[in-house]
Order: sequence, then structure tokens, then C-alpha cells
Amino acid sequence: MENTKTRYIAKVAILSALATVIMFIETPIPFMPPFLKLDLSELIVMLGAFALGPLAGVLIELVKNLVHVAFTITGGIGELANFIVGCAYVVPAAIIYSRNKNIKTAIIGLIAGSISMVVVAAFMNYLVLIPLYVKIFAEQFGTTFDKSLQSIVQTSAQKNSGIIDLKTLILFGVIPFNAIKVVIISLLTFITYKKVSPILKV
Repeated sequence: MENTKTRYIAKVAILSALATVIMFIETPIPFMPPFLKLDLSELIVMLGAFALGPLAGVLIELVKNLVHVAFTITGGIGELANFIVGCAYVVPAAIIYSRNKNIKTAIIGLIAGSISMVVVAAFMNYLVLIPLYVKIFAEQFGTTFDKSLQSIVQTSAQKNSGIIDLKTLILFGVIPFNAIKVVIISLLTFITYKKVSPILKV
């Protein structure tokens, strides 16, 4: 029992470290707002969650964002968003897969997690995350909330002319970005999990 717990902690720690490193490797996506950049750290989180359970996924997600916040330029809002949205993806997928570990439940879990992530990301960014970031940005640069938001919208509009306000930023920026991200991560998870699962399981 003690050995199992030790191995669990060790594997969560190793996966957290790997996810943290990968999180720093970000790639912009054409036609997406510049503050939305793709990293593949959720792949490591999902592999860990599938092998070790949803709690492990949450812990890996938490650690990588706590480390990353020390290097942030977003006041921690980017990391908060990454944690919330990442958990919305990983936890449902891992719960479904843990009930009956086979290809069918893996696919169902990944689809459910993907839908959850896109929906949660849209609502959280619209209602909480982007307004909170705009408020912090406005305070830092001594401007108003509306001017700060307009600055972000205008910067995003340079990549996609359909973005004219917060709603269209969510519709043409946040939603398609996260849809692209979950498709990539889900495909990579499906392809790699069987190969790496023997060394990940406790």
C-alpha cells in the first residue's frame, strides 16, 4: 500500500514537471487572437489522468500552472484560465474512462471532455476571465475598463476582422481556438496512451 502511494506521488510529480516544461513551448495559431497560444501540456495531463485517475489530472494541472504563474505576464489570469479549462477537459474524460477502461470509453471520454472544455472556456472567458484580465490591465496602465477591452479587441481584430467586441472575441477566437486544441490533444492522447500506459500505471 505504501509503495503504491509512493509510486503514485512520484509519477504525478514527474508528469507535473514534464507538463510544466511543455507548457512553456507555445505556438500561435493563424487567425487566432495573439493571447491564445497552443501548448501540448494537456496531453501529459490527460495521459496522467487516464492512467492514474481524475485526481491525478487535477494535481498535474494545478502544479504546472502554479509553477508557470511565476513567469506570467497576465497577472495569473492566464494560468487560472488554463487550470479551469484544463480541468473541464481532463476530469470528465478521466471519470468516464475510469469506469470501464477500453477504447470505446476512451473515445466517449475524450469527446465529452472536449465538449465540456469548449463550453466552459466560452462561458468562463466571457463572464469572468477576460473581464478580470481587462480590469487588471486597465489598473496597471491607468486606463478605463472600456479602453482596455477595446485595445484587446483591436489587437485580436488584426488576426480576424470578424472580432469587433467581447462576444465576437469569444465566438471567433476562444471557441475555435479551444476546439482546435481539444481535437489535437484528443488525437494525440488516443494515439499515444496505449503505448505509454504500462509505465504510467501504478
